[in-house]
Amino acid sequence: MARGRDTAAVEETAAPGRALASSADPWDRPAGAADGQRRGGRWGGSGGRWWVWVGRAVLWAVILVILVNGVRAPFERFTSDDDQTDPVTGPRPARGASFPSSAAGAFALQFANVYLNYDQKTAPAREAQLQTFLPDGADPQFGWNGAGQMRLQSVQVAGVEARDASNATVMLLARTADRWLRLAVPVYADQNGSLVVSARPALLPPPTKAKLPQGGVQERDTALENELKPFLGTFFPQYATGNQAALSRFSSGPAIAGLANTVTFVQVKEVVAPKGSPGERSVTATVVWQLPQGGGGELEQTYQIAMVKKGTTWLVRDIRGTTEPSTS
Repeated sequence: MARGRDTAAVEETAAPGRALASSADPWDRPAGAADGQRRGGRWGGSGGRWWVWVGRAVLWAVILVILVNGVRAPFERFTSDDDQTDPVTGPRPARGASFPSSAAGAFALQFANVYLNYDQKTAPAREAQLQTFLPDGADPQFGWNGAGQMRLQSVQVAGVEARDASNATVMLLARTADRWLRLAVPVYADQNGSLVVSARPALLPPPTKAKLPQGGVQERDTALENELKPFLGTFFPQYATGNQAALSRFSSGPAIAGLANTVTFVQVKEVVAPKGSPGERSVTATVVWQLPQGGGGELEQTYQIAMVKKGTTWLVRDIRGTTEPSTS
């Protein structure tokens, strides 16, 4: 009996230990249990614990990737914003900034009217006017030797080539009495929008004359041309006067606005109609006008006319300057 009580005491003492051990790691296989045996509803096989650690490792790897990307992205944006220097062109413009092309074009235009108009009799006046455009300490006459004279007939902005948010070259086309000039004016703009001519301008060759492509209308509808010439011969006199009541009879929609007696109609010299849809056609017409103050002078001008046919009558839908090349 005593031995039985001792045995029971030992087993009762050991039981809590076993329960603690089993609850500490449910994947531990009990001593003597065969591979693949279940215990407490969980798998106690030899591969189970290994897969748990693999799952934990994958989870931590995903968390680390998310954390690293979250920290790196704003850092890269910050450093990229700071790097505003291009190895070829120099400093880049700030984000959202752009060179004030319109203001710089107007500024360079005013500058050129002073710079390209000079006379040795009025050199002090030119010097005073140039100060508005030149940086401090620049040559007061900006490269002119003070001799001779030059007069511009016209000057226009041909384009603005911006290098960055602060620097650009304004291209000007200027006309003197006997030639065209192209002038490149360097302009600097600060953050407040102030402008200055940053260096001496440079004369460049004027634009070359383009050669028109060969071709034109390949297949002409001569029958339609002969039909439309009398019609347009009655339309253009009303177009010259701008008579809305009369023009409404020639229009397929709202009456077309005319020239309000700024010219006098002489004749329709030529009509060119390409072959196409029988119900609508785009034709060109060369019209001869006489200008009221031209002393009898006449001008030939070419129009592009969109026409539609309603019943047996052709009507004008739209009229504008032509885009078709002409060698005549």
